[in-house]
Amino acid sequence: MIAPPTRSSLLALTLALALAPTWARAAVTPGVPATPASPAAAPEPAAPAAATPAPTIMSVKDEEGEPRLSLPTEADRDGWMRAGFRLGLGFTYGRVVGLEGAPSGRLIGATIRFGLRLDPSWSILVSFQYGQAASTSSLYGLRYMGTIDPTWHATRHLAFAVGLGFGGLVGGNHGPDIPPPPGTLGASYTFPSPSPPMPTCSGVGAAGLARAEWTWVLGPRSATGLGFEVDGQWTGCVDDTGVVEADTGQAIVRRQWWPQMGLTGTWSVTWR
Repeated sequence: MIAPPTRSSLLALTLALALAPTWARAAVTPGVPATPASPAAAPEPAAPAAATPAPTIMSVKDEEGEPRLSLPTEADRDGWMRAGFRLGLGFTYGRVVGLEGAPSGRLIGATIRFGLRLDPSWSILVSFQYGQAASTSSLYGLRYMGTIDPTWHATRHLAFAVGLGFGGLVGGNHGPDIPPPPGTLGASYTFPSPSPPMPTCSGVGAAGLARAEWTWVLGPRSATGLGFEVDGQWTGCVDDTGVVEADTGQAIVRRQWWPQMGLTGTWSVTWR
């Protein structure tokens, strides 16, 4: 026969349970099964690293993007002030006005200029002009001129030029033929006045011009400009009659001097 627990034994058991670990308390506590301590949780496997995307090959065109136009820089403008070779092509439109009875007409043509920029203030250019002179009642034919033009650059944009050289005509006018005075039919003759003008004129003479031009720099190698020009030309016209002198065998010609003034506007493009 088992004796009932005494009061002192119950007190000792309570104290032992209070000081024992959890798993021990469960083992000795009535009605509570003992459970072993769970092992430390194993670390979760690391997620696989994301795949690195393959580098894309970009073309030079994709990297540069669309081209953008910009204004010329200060260095471009400074470059045009330095010494060097210049070449220009232009379109001309204007009118040639006859003086003292010489014929007049409209001018449409082209010009070419080339030369050297000497320093920021001065250039020396050679210019050639070719224009078609056309009029329903007066001058028609080809008018040409070649001059040497010292040019002063007053500002970065504005320039003034004065030129001297030669000019000529190949053509004539719509007027009737004018016979020389009596007694001169068998020899060459020069008319004292351009009025009335001879029906045809082929010859050369002295020419000069004055020009003002405004220029815009487009880039390091090109520029464009608008100009206004006044020129004068004194052409010695020669008309061959098709007859020769009986004594000398030389051709009999008629001569006449035509003074003319041209007023033209010019649009040009220049390279350096």
